[in-house]
Amino acid sequence: MRKIDLNNFQVATSETVRDINSRIMLNLVRQHQPISRADLMRQSGLQRSTVSVITEQLIAERWLKEGAVGKLPRGRRPTFLHLNEDRAGIFGINVRPFTTNMVLANLAGRFLWQESMPTPATPDEFIKQITERISAAKRERPHMAYEGIGVSLPGRVDLSSQKFVFAPNLGWHEEDLKERLERATGLAVDLENEANACALSEFWFGRHAEGTRNLIAVAVSEGIGVGMILNGQLVRGPSGLAGEFGHVALAENGPKCGCGNYGCWEVFASNSAAQRYYMESKLPGRNGKNHSGKRNGEKPSFEDILQLAEHGDLRALEAVERMAHYLGKGISMLVTGLAPEAIVVVGEVTRAWDRVGPIITEVVRQRSSTHASARITASGPAPQPRLRGIIALVLQRHFGAPITA
Repeated sequence: MRKIDLNNFQVATSETVRDINSRIMLNLVRQHQPISRADLMRQSGLQRSTVSVITEQLIAERWLKEGAVGKLPRGRRPTFLHLNEDRAGIFGINVRPFTTNMVLANLAGRFLWQESMPTPATPDEFIKQITERISAAKRERPHMAYEGIGVSLPGRVDLSSQKFVFAPNLGWHEEDLKERLERATGLAVDLENEANACALSEFWFGRHAEGTRNLIAVAVSEGIGVGMILNGQLVRGPSGLAGEFGHVALAENGPKCGCGNYGCWEVFASNSAAQRYYMESKLPGRNGKNHSGKRNGEKPSFEDILQLAEHGDLRALEAVERMAHYLGKGISMLVTGLAPEAIVVVGEVTRAWDRVGPIITEVVRQRSSTHASARITASGPAPQPRLRGIIALVLQRHFGAPITA
C-alpha cells in the first residue's frame, strides 16, 4: 500500500484514466501481439467501446498498426493489432571507464545499429563525439522519428539537479550531461546509473519480466553497482543515490577504494579486485608468456584472467574464485536485508558462471540467518543489459505506469 503524499499529489482526471488505460492497451499488445480487439477487451476487462476508442487513437498516433485478418467459423473476422515497432528510434549509450557502447533501438527494444568507441577522458570530448555519431546515424535513417537518448553511467545522477554527481571509477567530476547533450543533439535525454539500467533490463526484457516484482541487479565491472526494483518500482531514493552497496565497507582495514574509503565491497569483488588477486597470488606461474599473450609479471586485464582460468591457470582460477567468494558475501547482505525474489548478476564475470555461481550460492547459504531466499542467476554479455535497460528507461515514458498520487 502506498501512502498518498498530501504535499505532492495529482488528482485523477478523465485524462488520467484515459492515459492509464492507453498504457494498459500498449503493454497488452506488446506482450501478446498479434492480438485482436476482442482479446484486448477480455484481457483488460474494459468495455468494447472503450477498447475501440483507445485502439483507434493509438493507431492514429502510430503506436499500433493493423495486421492480418483472422478466420472464424462465423461472425465478424478479427483484425489483429501489432506494436508499430518502427514508429520511433531510441538511442542508448552505455558509458564505462574504458569503452562506450552505443545502439539505436526500436520500440520493441531490437537493436538497429551498434557502435563502440574508447571512452573520452573529458565530458567535453564525450559530448562532441557522441553528437557526431548520433548525427551520422540519423542521416542514414532520414525517415525515422527519434524518441530520445538514454545514457547508462557508472555512477549516480542527482534526481533534483539531473547532474552526474558520483563516479569514482570514471574520473569525471560533477557534470550536467543531460542539458548539454539535449542542447547538442536536439533530443530528450534520460540519465541513469548502470546498475539501475541492468535492473530495468531484467524487469522489462529478461527472464524475470513477468511475475517478479522484487528484483535486484548486481552490476560487476571496474566497480560494483546495485539496482533495486521493489514492489514493481525502481528504487532511487530522494536524491537518486540509493543502492550504493558497492561502497559499503566489508572490512575497515581493507584496500583503499576509489571513493576514498577503505574496504568497500567493490575492492574485494570487482573485476579490478580479481586483477589485484592475480598479481598478489603466490601460486606458481608459467615461464614466458601465458595464454593471454602477456609475460608473467605483467598485469593482465580481467578478460585475460577469464581466458587464463578457462585454460586452467591456477593463479587465474584462484583470483576468480576469491572474487566469487566476496561477491557471495555482499549478495548475502542483499538477501538478508532486502529479501528479493531474484538477484541477477551482470558483467563479464558471468562468462565463468559454472565456477562462480556455485561459490556465490554456497556463501549466501552459509551466511543467511533468516528464512529469506532468492534465485541467483546470471544475465547476458556485459553491455547488453545496460543498453537494453537504458532503452527501457526511455520506453517507460509511454509504457510505464503514469506518476500519480
